[in-house]
Amino acid sequence: MKTHKIAVLSDTHGLLRPEVIECAQSCEGILHAGDFDNQKVFGALQQIAPLYAVRGNNDRGWAAKLGEDLEITLFGLRIYMVHNRKHLKKDLSGIHLVVYGHSHKYEERRDGGICYLNPGSCGPRRFRLPVTMAVLEVEESGVWQIKKINLAEDTENRPVRGIAEGSLKSTVEIILREMRAGRKVDWIAEKLGVECAFVEQVCRIYVTHPGVDAQGIVDKMEVSALFERPKEF
Repeated sequence: MKTHKIAVLSDTHGLLRPEVIECAQSCEGILHAGDFDNQKVFGALQQIAPLYAVRGNNDRGWAAKLGEDLEITLFGLRIYMVHNRKHLKKDLSGIHLVVYGHSHKYEERRDGGICYLNPGSCGPRRFRLPVTMAVLEVEESGVWQIKKINLAEDTENRPVRGIAEGSLKSTVEIILREMRAGRKVDWIAEKLGVECAFVEQVCRIYVTHPGVDAQGIVDKMEVSALFERPKEF
């Protein structure tokens, strides 16, 4: 019995990893839940397999042709897509699978006969979150399942080097000041003794959320496991 495979991804943010390409090449279609960040990634995925996509909050200009949501039927499976789950339409009757992104965190749950899937982000690592996507497998009998694909080491519990509890906001303030002065990410990271990935994340939030201040950036970060805890003796 033939099994159809569909690659499910989101939040590539300008980076199309070789592992993602390899996985997508084995599939008959690709679902992308938004935040391509540029047209190059969109075009490259189109060359691999039929692409079904929605517009993310960072997709502008060229992405105007993409809708904020999309409903399709693939191999008998009714799928509804939206970038941010907060923008789900109210009537999901008849839908088997809801695909969304935005949070960069993998989620798979079932509620009321509907499966809700966030494949996570397979673009640049968000300092400590894993890099993931999913593959949807649909048998001709109608049976289907989702396989989570881990593309990089899971670092969810790894603290950010150099950030002590209580100093996060002040560190972000320094990063913003140095960034406005034209300093490069690696220079800022070396000066503060923190990871480049952390500085990059601060800069990304600042650029994509005009007017945000240091506290606003802290609020948007996943901070529960960021800090270096004192060693216990």
